[in-house]
Amino acid sequence: MAQRPIFIPENSGYPFVKTVDIEFIWSPGMAKSQAQKSIRSLHEAAAKAGFPHLLEISSKAEDSLGVALSAFNLNITSNNKRMSVECAFQGSKVFERGGPYTDLYDASSLDAKRYDRIRNSGEIIGFDFMGVKFPTIPITLFYDWLYITALQQNKKLSEGILAYDGFTDIAFNPQKSWNCQAKSAALYLALHATGKIEQVISDADSYLNLAMGTQKPHTGGVQMGFGFE
Repeated sequence: MAQRPIFIPENSGYPFVKTVDIEFIWSPGMAKSQAQKSIRSLHEAAAKAGFPHLLEISSKAEDSLGVALSAFNLNITSNNKRMSVECAFQGSKVFERGGPYTDLYDASSLDAKRYDRIRNSGEIIGFDFMGVKFPTIPITLFYDWLYITALQQNKKLSEGILAYDGFTDIAFNPQKSWNCQAKSAALYLALHATGKIEQVISDADSYLNLAMGTQKPHTGGVQMGFGFE
């Protein structure tokens, strides 16, 4: 048995996403077919728990929409430059001893994720995406913004997820990482339903305050400022 979270949009307000841990039968192995068995098991268990309409978002998904929504495949465009969300995220990291490594904007998603200098430049102190600067707290702030912005730019995909009540990512393990494309998709649905999506994409202060809920924003010494086009 294994346990993974499912992510459900919450339209009532902050934090906009409900996380529900689901126990299911895990199919071990590196093959894609094994991952898909695990996905089916997770979704079957979630349905029994009252969450029947879920979409797996990952390169392992059986649904082509879920594959297209993977951060490795979903593209974002800024200043006439198009790249995957993964490349935008990795290439925008600012470290104690380097970055942002903007050459990663032109790399493959896999190469960007495995880039050596990302592991050898010290702690992450912020993010800078073509002049759009973000702090490191809240911890998923920048990744979520990239993902929901990319979704908003891809109307066919953003309309496609409206048919679902929640999302999964079989590869995401909350014990090992923070950012999750399935959680970002749920956030998009909640912000879309509450009419806030355009506001958080275009206004830095509004987005940060929304992401922090009632807490006082912490910029970590990194100036917020959108120069997004």
